[in-house]
Amino acid sequence: MEYKLKETISKDAFRYGYLVNKIFPFLKPHMGRIILNMIVAVPLGLLDGVVAFALKPYMDCVINGKSWVIGGFTIEQNVLATAIPFAIVTFALIQGLLKYTNNYLTDWTGNKVSNSLKVELFRKLTSLDPKFYDINSSGIVLTRFFTDPETASKNIINTIKTFIMTVFGILGLVAVLLFNSWKLAIIGVTVMGIAITPVTLIRKRIKKVSNATMVVGGDMTTNFNETFAGNKIMTAYNLQKLQNNKFEKQIKEQFNLTISLTKRVGWMSPIMYFICSIGIALVMFYGNHLIISGQMTAGSFASFVTSLLLLYKPVKDLGRTLTDLQSTFVALGRVFELFDLIPYIKNKENAVKISGLQNSIDFEHVWFEYEKDLPVLKDFNLHIQKGETIALVGNSGGGKSTTVNLLPRFYDIKSGSIKFDGVDIRDIDIESLRNNISFVFQDNFLFSGTIRENILMGKETATEDEISNVVKMAHLDEFLSTLEKGIDTYVGERGASLSGGQRQRVAIARAMIKNAPIVILDEATSALDNESEAIVQKALDNLMQNKTVFVIAHRLSTINNADRIAVINEGELVELGTHEQLMAIPDGNYKHLYDMQFKNQETDL
Repeated sequence: MEYKLKETISKDAFRYGYLVNKIFPFLKPHMGRIILNMIVAVPLGLLDGVVAFALKPYMDCVINGKSWVIGGFTIEQNVLATAIPFAIVTFALIQGLLKYTNNYLTDWTGNKVSNSLKVELFRKLTSLDPKFYDINSSGIVLTRFFTDPETASKNIINTIKTFIMTVFGILGLVAVLLFNSWKLAIIGVTVMGIAITPVTLIRKRIKKVSNATMVVGGDMTTNFNETFAGNKIMTAYNLQKLQNNKFEKQIKEQFNLTISLTKRVGWMSPIMYFICSIGIALVMFYGNHLIISGQMTAGSFASFVTSLLLLYKPVKDLGRTLTDLQSTFVALGRVFELFDLIPYIKNKENAVKISGLQNSIDFEHVWFEYEKDLPVLKDFNLHIQKGETIALVGNSGGGKSTTVNLLPRFYDIKSGSIKFDGVDIRDIDIESLRNNISFVFQDNFLFSGTIRENILMGKETATEDEISNVVKMAHLDEFLSTLEKGIDTYVGERGASLSGGQRQRVAIARAMIKNAPIVILDEATSALDNESEAIVQKALDNLMQNKTVFVIAHRLSTINNADRIAVINEGELVELGTHEQLMAIPDGNYKHLYDMQFKNQETDL
């Protein structure tokens, strides 16, 4: 299964048995209510036939003053005159109660199934590795993992219920037709059968348009997300018109797709109406003959014509229901394709659990690429001792961030190995591996919630003493004292209510409370002003104590604190040593980088 969702089509949309088998585990816990719902749908469908059937005794007996003889029983005219109106009202009341029960059960089971499906899909989403998020837009992910399950799971219960109700409505009315005149019934039912034939011709069109609409809907959601997240860039560069034009284009494309389907589905209704009118005309023409010749009573004919007219609606509904059912199966097909996604990064059998770093980390002849045949790291070798702080420097795009992203196994290497104490990380339990690594990024993501909740993500079981300690070590205490709710202050989505330096200190506190033996600092102070950087640097110094540290550096102060400096250019380790050793290399890469980027920082130290 490919990770690129936008290119995914619903290949299983017509494999009904397969899809029912897939959805059944989500239906099974609620099967009692689902079955009850379907049982209730049966009399709901049949009740229209009861009303049509009542016209025969009413016209033949009540209007003409005769008794009604049925199955050896005789019912007097005066009894019928009283009973039939009351029976119709009673049936209407029963129908209303059954409809309420039916709708309640449909919504209850539909929402339950939808929620279960969403929970499982969210688990699948969180199990996928960074490559999945790299190549898919947020809009398409939201559509596939949230909108499709809603459409599929809720609609399948409602559509099947409607299908059962419609089918039994048709059967009940056809039974009334046959009871009144099997000859006219053949004409009416044949014409109705011809009328619904066009429904089978649009299945593939529905599938194609449904998939195209999903793609456009995902693009629109992405546009919304980008406008929200990038609002400052949009404003600064006056991109409002560009964003508006993009959205208008998407809206137009969505409209064209909707109208395209409407044109292909909409013509069925007038065609069905025309064909059915021919059927009614034939019935009336032949029915007149049967009445005149005494083969049929006026009451039977009235009951027959009423049944035939009532039959048009469920037959039309059946066409729409089959269309809806196909759309539901298209959505189901897309949903269960998501369950087939297999993470690239997964544990081997009998994966080794580790606890801390005992000796060293080794990159041995590592080759890595994001895109096929475009290597980012080339035969990369690096040995790091426990407790060592190593700074990674080099030109932008040279492979520094890639190097540290391989340590927690965000991605798998193409060849070579990365070893923790001699054990290849592909043989180490992933959760165990990541429990031993703390990250502080340049732009640290804070989740919506309180500062406390964000810090505790590093260690959910931390005590109040541990929290207080990391707050002080991360230099958050002074800042928190200015807030009315202190550490329990709500920070909003992405921590937007905090400054860059404040977010960094919260992230550092989160890394501190985790207390992992390996720390990765990826340009942790590059986006800060001098004053904020000074505070954050103190917090980082506390975080780095007694740890094995990887620092992607752009500040001279950070580099000077490192035990060794690794210079990475174009995916290769070109130089390795202390500041003094590297500066002693004539025309060296580090010396050139130092003269270009770092030398002017000496006055700030």
